[in-house]
Amino acid sequence: MSNNKNYKKLVLSIFLDAIGYVSFIIPGIGEFFDIIWAPMSAWIMTKMYKGQQGKIAAGISFLEEAMPGLDIIPTFTLMWFYTYVYSAKKVKQQQLKTKKSLI
Repeated sequence: MSNNKNYKKLVLSIFLDAIGYVSFIIPGIGEFFDIIWAPMSAWIMTKMYKGQQGKIAAGISFLEEAMPGLDIIPTFTLMWFYTYVYSAKKVKQQQLKTKKSLI
């Protein structure tokens, strides 16, 4: 995936996390919104991030949105950082180790 698409996914992640903050902005209505948003956010997470990591992130996203007071956690943005910063760094380190062992 190109860097441009990665950053578009980051912007989308920030936007989706902002949607999750609605329950803090609108008292009373926010709790009802969380009932709808929790499964939607989990489904969106599985579409954005495939495989086992996407399924785990979807479960975390669902719980974070369903539990009162946890909406402040930016689950989508954290998953983006995990996928494109942390995991990408680990892959590069593994490639360097493999390259050094071949020399």
